[in-house]
Amino acid sequence: MPNVPARDAAVHMTTYRRQPLTLVRGEGTRVWDDEGRSYLDFIAGIAVDSLGHAHPGLTEVIAKQAGTLIQVSNLFYTEQQVELAEMLVKHSALDKAFFCNSGTEANEGAIKLARKWGIANRNGAYEIIAANNGFHGRTLGSVAATGTPRYREFFGPGMPGFVFVDYDDVEAIKAATTPTTAAVMLEPIQGEGGVNVPAPDYLKRVREWCDQNGLLLILDEVQTGTGRTGALWAYEHAGVEPDVMTLAKGLGGGVPIGAILAKDHCAIFEPGDHGSTFGGNALASAAATYVLRQLIDGGVLANVRTRGEQLERRLAGLEDRHESVVGQRGAGLMRGVVFDTDIAVDVATRAMNHGLLVNPVRPNVVRFLPPLNVTAGEIDAAIDIIDTALTEIASA
Repeated sequence: MPNVPARDAAVHMTTYRRQPLTLVRGEGTRVWDDEGRSYLDFIAGIAVDSLGHAHPGLTEVIAKQAGTLIQVSNLFYTEQQVELAEMLVKHSALDKAFFCNSGTEANEGAIKLARKWGIANRNGAYEIIAANNGFHGRTLGSVAATGTPRYREFFGPGMPGFVFVDYDDVEAIKAATTPTTAAVMLEPIQGEGGVNVPAPDYLKRVREWCDQNGLLLILDEVQTGTGRTGALWAYEHAGVEPDVMTLAKGLGGGVPIGAILAKDHCAIFEPGDHGSTFGGNALASAAATYVLRQLIDGGVLANVRTRGEQLERRLAGLEDRHESVVGQRGAGLMRGVVFDTDIAVDVATRAMNHGLLVNPVRPNVVRFLPPLNVTAGEIDAAIDIIDTALTEIASA
């Protein structure tokens, strides 16, 4: 095969720090490069490939739908979109859905929804309180809500209306609330921020504050949703219900789709307020409906809980074996292992050389996001490779 990285460099904007791999096919939790080497894929498209690669059932659904109807725009009804919306509403605490194509679009729409609601219901309030180290996307609106300055600072004046506080600090949210506050926007677990898990009562206390002050609670479940943490939605762990929830990533099993779900009292978009040409098209909706059925009725959600417990145990074993491992955090099959120094890139590179793909999400944190139907043997094989990588680093 001609040199894909060299061809890419000639024609592609350099927006990604790519690994020196050209992947050509996948099956289950494994992918293969253009030289025939195989890898356990514990990135899964960054929490996207819920059912792994080339899942037979999902492949069949996509092929069948592609043979009848892919896209007709939202000027018309399709049964596939309605069926997906019905399923999401039935199996969540929310009442209405809007479909788009990605997590950043879902968060962009949620910001618009919160602003419209605040202007109409809180005397013109439009500000949103968000968290430091949070990540909500790359568009100008969603990046303005992202609590990591390096994602925002190179693009001129940011969109106003966002106030940042430390994550897992309810008192900071209280102090930041003013008459212009419309909503609080948080991830149940911060993904790109380093798999940061708040105190067990954090979201419950934030929910109480929002209720007391008439604020919307927006939960960004783009990464934590669709079974990733062992519950269908991560808010279930906290025993709270959001007013608005955003979804994407694993929802379509690899097919691009995003969604905003909202309770009736704040689902106030009217015709012309918002839209999406491709959002919730028949192909993406059919794929997402199949993924949800596998989670709910196909045993995949139970597998996340079982394999998540196994992954937690195996990572605890690394803490016992290696001084460089100082902790782990996460839930279900969303885990980060924490090192005492900034060796995450080295760990991930050595792991790749031994046949495992993981993501160094922070200089001292490697993130594990395997497919939700990963097997026990694959979990063990992955941790054995990390064990080998850490042993090599210690002896280097």
